[in-house]
Amino acid sequence: MDLTGQADDNDEAEDAADLFRVVGRQLRLLRERAGLTQKELGERLGYSEELIRSLERGRRTPQAEFLDAADELLGAGGLLRAATEDVARAKARARVKHPAWFRDYAKLEQDAVEIHDYSSLALPGLLQTEAHARAVFTSRQPLLSDDIVEQRVLARLERQKILTQWPPPLTTFTIEESVLRRPTGGEDVHHHQLRQLLKFAALRSVELQVMPTQLEQHPSLGGPFILLTPKGRQQVGYLEIQNTSKLVTDPEEVRILAARYGSIRGQALNPRESATLIEKILGEL
Repeated sequence: MDLTGQADDNDEAEDAADLFRVVGRQLRLLRERAGLTQKELGERLGYSEELIRSLERGRRTPQAEFLDAADELLGAGGLLRAATEDVARAKARARVKHPAWFRDYAKLEQDAVEIHDYSSLALPGLLQTEAHARAVFTSRQPLLSDDIVEQRVLARLERQKILTQWPPPLTTFTIEESVLRRPTGGEDVHHHQLRQLLKFAALRSVELQVMPTQLEQHPSLGGPFILLTPKGRQQVGYLEIQNTSKLVTDPEEVRILAARYGSIRGQALNPRESATLIEKILGEL
């Protein structure tokens, strides 16, 4: 274990958390100077009262569009807007902290040329919005501290860069319909999450399919798994349940997972049909 590197990582994460708290205090002072409540500020900017409260406490990551809008509304004269680059740099430096059981997989994922993900219980981390990820980590039992939640959210968002880098990995996702219908984080978070799925599905390197709940037979009821091909290496499998994980490297076991994934995709809706179903679910909200 590289104790020095671990200390550096912790320092970077703490620096980011400190910056978010400073920006939050500035936001609160400017809001109070303007004579607005958290609810009123949220309504004028199009955000929830809970988001404003979390930002002021430094528990949420201030996004560039929010800082721009709040700066103008509160007459901050560029004070909040000026923090945009610092926030972006702090997020990038806080190369955070995946839980120990996930780190080996995360390292392989960074250099993957192919990723194939079957999700039967939760949305793939690579596709989650910030609000959805935060809802997942906030509700986890036993409870995580606010700082750890923020670290995990930042780490999850950082992983998503591989989908838009060049060249991107060839990526397929097959998700159970029941997962798409679970309103994690509430209706607003759920709505934005489904919209994001459609955006990712539109990427040329991404294929997203939905396994409909109405199917009477299913080729894999043994839980979620991922097939990943690191650059220049053989394909491996990844299994995860209850905060424990396993990298599958045995060729025969990987072959079985690959065959199983092929069957899952063959029975799932095709990408166009899947996008139509997601739009249908959005229309029902």
